[in-house]
Parts: sequence; C-alpha cells; structure tokens
Amino acid sequence: MVQVIKEGILLEKTAHDFESHGVLNPGAIREGSVVHLFYRAVKEGNYSSIGHCTLDGPHQIVSRNTNPILFPEFPYEVHGVEDARVCKIDDTYYLTYTAYDGKNALGSLATSQDLITFEKQGIIVPQLSYSDFEKLLEKAGIEKEHYLGYCNSISFIPERNQANLMWDKDVFFFPQRIQGKLCFLHRIKPDIQLVLIDELSDLTPEFWTSYLSDLKNNTILTPRYDHEISYIGGGAPPIETESGWLLIYHGVKCTPEGNIYSACASLLDLHDPKKEIARLNYPLFEPEYPWELKGEVDNVCFPCGTTLFGDTLYIYYGAADEQIAYASLSLSELISELKLNTIKDETV
Repeated sequence: MVQVIKEGILLEKTAHDFESHGVLNPGAIREGSVVHLFYRAVKEGNYSSIGHCTLDGPHQIVSRNTNPILFPEFPYEVHGVEDARVCKIDDTYYLTYTAYDGKNALGSLATSQDLITFEKQGIIVPQLSYSDFEKLLEKAGIEKEHYLGYCNSISFIPERNQANLMWDKDVFFFPQRIQGKLCFLHRIKPDIQLVLIDELSDLTPEFWTSYLSDLKNNTILTPRYDHEISYIGGGAPPIETESGWLLIYHGVKCTPEGNIYSACASLLDLHDPKKEIARLNYPLFEPEYPWELKGEVDNVCFPCGTTLFGDTLYIYYGAADEQIAYASLSLSELISELKLNTIKDETV
C-alpha cells in the first residue's frame, strides 16, 4: 500500500465573520515556491465564500486574507460560493466553484490573470430540473435508476426534489488543452463525467441536451469498490505524469450512521482521458483522526487541491467539513502502486 503521512491541521476557523464557523475544501496552485490556497469559508447560517492564503513551500503560512476573495453576488449563488478548484491554462487561471442558491448547487467558473482579481463567467453545467433530467434519460433509453436511485433511500438525498435543478458539482479543468480541446470534469451522481469543448461558448442548452443523451459515453469513472460504492466525485485538478493523468478524487460510502468520505486515486490516459488506466482498489486515505471523524459533518476527508515539491505530493483536504488538513506521499510510489491495479480487463 502507498505510505501516506497525515501532516495534520493546516488552517482553522478564525473570529472573522466570513470564516467564523469553519474552513474547508481548499483548491491549491503552486507558483514558484508560493502555494495559493482558495478555501471555502463558512459564516453563521451556513453561508459560504472563498478565502485566500499563501504558503511558503507546501505548508508555511505567510499571508491570509481577512476578507473573502470571492463571495456571493448573483441570485444563483446567494447562499454560497463553495469548494474552489484552480488550475492555469495558457495565461489564464480557471477557478471553478459550486454556486449554491439555497436549493440548487451548480458548477460555476471564475477566471483571472493574477489570482487576485477574478471575473465570474457564470454557471457552466447543465441547468435542468430532476423531472426534465428523468424525461431526457427515458427518451435516450438510459437506465434512470442508476442516476436517481443511489444510496437506496430518497432520505439520503436532501437535494432530490423534482422541482429542483439537477445538482452538478465538483467541476474542474485539466491544466492544459488535450487534442486542442478544453477539458473539464464534473459530477452528476453517482459518477464522474468528462466534457470536451473548443471554447466555453460551446456550452449551450443544445450542447447539454446532446451530451446528456449520451451520458454513458461521457462518463469516465463510476463507483467500483466498497469504500466508494455509493457515489464518487472529483477532487483536485489532474496531474500530468509520464504514465497518465493522476486524478485524486473522493469516494463515498453511505451507511445507516452517515456517509464516509475518503480520498481516492485513479490514472487516466494522457491523450484520451476518457480511458481509465488504473485505480486504487482501496482508499488512498480515509477518516481516522479526531479532526476527520468529528466536526460539522463527521467522517470526511474531502480533497480539493494538490501541490508537487520534488517527488512529494501534498494533498489539501477538508476535514469533517470544519478544518483544513494536509497529507503527503511519494508521487512515484503512488504511480507504481496504481500500475499494479490496472482495470482495462475488468468489468465494472
């Protein structure tokens, strides 16, 4: 098994109003020796914004904003700007986040040239009700229970109301174009899907109707092992390696006592990321320490950002939806372990 070192808590909530109830789920990007963390900050009433701090190296905090860098401005995000992920494509930073209006949670995008000033591009995932999604699946001949029946109980899915929009979260881009295409991952439960487009302007209602009508072929990962059996979702933007795109994602196992969130790892083909090469058949790491087992939501390790220093991969994650922790491991060891778990000949 891969040796993972739990380094401990990196950031905690403060007395500042915008982050007085918790900090979690940090996106990360390295620029030289500086690491930028864009984290979800929660204030009273469960209203979220995005805080920002910088690190010297992988963990030495050198600055931390006393106000959010991104906050709710528009009706579609009035209740929260959540769970940032960030990468750079050419000369532009792409920061994706979940916009929450109190009942609908949808992947959105902001762009920047300097990681200081961001321009919001709006919602970039499909916007249709669960009822319309169900009708589309029926029309396309897609088994709807796969998407509408996970966790075996409607009570496990508070967002599931036929009048609500279909939740589509965990959106982030690959850090470069592939075959000339912009590529991003997103999550319609219980799977992870891939979008390939020429430009953002391609994301029209007509595009999404066609895309969702072929949802099976646009899905790259689906739950496979016990620790992720209920549903999976994206974690940090993929990391390019000689062996493929390393994807750190989260897996969820629903239990009568609540959900258990673990960090997981997969390897995708460099030239065709629709092809999954390998996947760990055990969690990369899972809740085990007090700060992961008990918090605003118990039993949560939720990775959103990574940085690489030499061969050491640092993974930044939300711990029990209340604090930010980080873990480290050998990248080469992880890739070697993944190669022992190829899945091309397996049946899901």
